[in-house]
Amino acid sequence: MHSIRWVWGYIRKYRLGLFIGLAMALFVSVLNMVNPYISGMIIDKVIYDNQTELLWPLLAIMVGVTLSKTVIRYSYQLIFERISQNTIFKIREKLYDRLHTLDFHFYDRTKTGDIMARMTGDMEAVRHFTAWVIYMIFENATILLFALGLMFYIHPPLALAMLAVTPIIGFLAFRLTYSVRPTFSAIRGQFARLNSVVQENISGNRVVKAFAKEDYEIQKFSVENAAFKEKNLNSARIWEKYLPVLDSLAGVLTVIMILVGGIMVINGSLTVGQLVTFNSLIWALTNPMRMAGWLINDVQRFIASAEKVEELLNTEPEIINPEEVVKVKELKGFVDFNAVSFRYGDELVLKDISFNVLPGQTVGIIGPTGSGKSTLINLLSRFYDTDCGDVSVDRTNVKDWDLYKLRENMATVMQDIFLFSDTIEGNIAYGNPHATLEEVQEAAKRAEAHEFISKLPEGYDTIVGERGVGLSGGQRQRIALARAFLKDSSIIILDDTTSSVDMETELKIQNTLRANFKEKTCFIIAHRISSVKEADLILVMQDGMIIERGKHDELVNKKGYYYTVLQNQYGNFDEQHQSKEVSI
Repeated sequence: MHSIRWVWGYIRKYRLGLFIGLAMALFVSVLNMVNPYISGMIIDKVIYDNQTELLWPLLAIMVGVTLSKTVIRYSYQLIFERISQNTIFKIREKLYDRLHTLDFHFYDRTKTGDIMARMTGDMEAVRHFTAWVIYMIFENATILLFALGLMFYIHPPLALAMLAVTPIIGFLAFRLTYSVRPTFSAIRGQFARLNSVVQENISGNRVVKAFAKEDYEIQKFSVENAAFKEKNLNSARIWEKYLPVLDSLAGVLTVIMILVGGIMVINGSLTVGQLVTFNSLIWALTNPMRMAGWLINDVQRFIASAEKVEELLNTEPEIINPEEVVKVKELKGFVDFNAVSFRYGDELVLKDISFNVLPGQTVGIIGPTGSGKSTLINLLSRFYDTDCGDVSVDRTNVKDWDLYKLRENMATVMQDIFLFSDTIEGNIAYGNPHATLEEVQEAAKRAEAHEFISKLPEGYDTIVGERGVGLSGGQRQRIALARAFLKDSSIIILDDTTSSVDMETELKIQNTLRANFKEKTCFIIAHRISSVKEADLILVMQDGMIIERGKHDELVNKKGYYYTVLQNQYGNFDEQHQSKEVSI
């Protein structure tokens, strides 16, 4: 019942249409009783009592009732379909909005395939319940009640005989409901896993082909697909157990009606017309009994899906806005880390990080893979919250900033470059959708991307494939840089965003940063010394700690980790440095 109460919260807005639809369904259920009753009258009155003048009026009523039923039923089916579409539109919209409020913690532990299963298959189950199951339950229940009422009105003893098997049918329907519900939860869970396998395979198809792992991936899919099939078969086995019995019991009603009713006609306690009416009403008893199994199936499917959709809607982000936020239109660019520590689960990733940055300064961050460089920046954007210590922007803790205002004033180019399936112009203007083409082109020039974009057949109108397929790694990085440059934020964060460009292009980009973003606070995460050597402050990280800090020359003189990396990247740096001094 909880799932029904939940979906009612969305249907309630359309309750007038719902009640009108149910009233029309109720009226159709009443009309369904008319023709069987008139059929009996034709037998008793017209044929046996020879009241032939009643034939045409009775036939006209039957034709009118049939046409009315068709029109009214079609009308309320349209009403329920409209209600279902409006309802699912609201739920889907709210679900999508919820996905945008959830933070990195949620996406770190939730598979894309599971989210897609909730947005598609589960939503369709909710829509089907709203569009079809609700009125079918009501329609079948009212038809059954009206049929029984008419039968008891015509001949109570025969009606009681027809009810002989209904307790058994009710018991079996209850057992079916109890047995089939867990199977739908299992099917739904396996469907999400199957979705995840397909989604990962499509996204990583280039890796699959590069490693010639097609057979392995096909086998992995086959395992999940076989599990999905088995769970569906488990559900089908339950149906095999109950449905034949339900159908057989429904068929027994015909046998009871013919046997008991025939004896009553012979004894004179029942007219032939009344027996015909009972015979015409058999479907009104057997059809709801047969439909009971299918409706139970749909209701259980709806409950399993609604629980998953509701669970996602009720998921709260761990990173939330404070009740009272700092109201500032634009950041100046002060950044302070004060004794910051952070854990991913049980793993301590950052340990006692402290440093200060002034507006207009450039900070270079370098260190081995897994040293915590990207995590450090994620704390600045408040994608995660610190476990210990404070991160401040403009002397205010980031937890006191409005999340959207904070991130709006930061232009971030992440390590994992993502381009949308849109034009190149649309991708660059993503952070500033009102930018003109000239402004987009200027940003592209700063990112050294204008030249290669201009050579494309459709230039800035070129549609890039999903995630930038069709472009090289360096081209994607430069488009992402142009996107950040166009946003023109107070703080610029570049997370290893020139690793795929050549040294000459990287130098030009660095010169652009120095020339055009002097007043911006800039963070550059890199593995190349060339990317950070001109920075005002260089942080060297290892094992989640800052092991060295200073300017380029200071770090070289320390002859520590930074110096070792410099030696590895430039050969014998000391000899080169000495030879330059001699030549001077």
